[in-house]
Amino acid sequence: MKQQEQLLTIKRFVRHLFQDDITGHDYYHMKRVAHLAKLIAEKEHADRFICETAAWLHDVVDEKLFTNPTEIKKELERLLISIDLSKQEIAQIKLAITDISFRKGKIPKSLEGKIVQDADQLDAIGAIGIARAFAYGATKGRHFYHEQFNNHTIKHFYDKLLLIKDTLHTKTAQHFAKERHQMMEQFLEQFYKEWNDGEITLARKDVEHHY
Repeated sequence: MKQQEQLLTIKRFVRHLFQDDITGHDYYHMKRVAHLAKLIAEKEHADRFICETAAWLHDVVDEKLFTNPTEIKKELERLLISIDLSKQEIAQIKLAITDISFRKGKIPKSLEGKIVQDADQLDAIGAIGIARAFAYGATKGRHFYHEQFNNHTIKHFYDKLLLIKDTLHTKTAQHFAKERHQMMEQFLEQFYKEWNDGEITLARKDVEHHY
């Protein structure tokens, strides 16, 4: 089976698993990460096929996204065997998608793994990253912002998103991250401005109402 056919089968598998996701880990997230991983791999002289394939599959091993993660991993194993990947290719893909989660704080062992992690983290920042952060926060029942409670999505920017730029492994990803990081800083500045302006507006309305 040719690589394009193998990728097509993988894409169908991923679409089936993630088509109903509303947390920001949907099919289109995988598609963006795969595209970024391929671009980075070309610049960093890594194995493009392994990077693209692993990027499509990187969230299949994320246990927080499934109620039956063990069975999903078995499905993945059967898939990789069924599309005639070599044992070496399967080993490389598995290595690339191991320990890529930011929250685990681990560094992938292979260059391809570092590239997939970089691509995944790039999709967590910038305009798309902002949208995904609020989508995920909503599914967890979090306030988008709150002045008394700390468990809100704006805090997530400081806990994770604003740190990503300085944790990326490849120069290519670091270059891509600059504009996205700046976008988040501008968003937060505008967010606080509008939040505070809203308070001023409400106060004025209250004054006008009393008079």
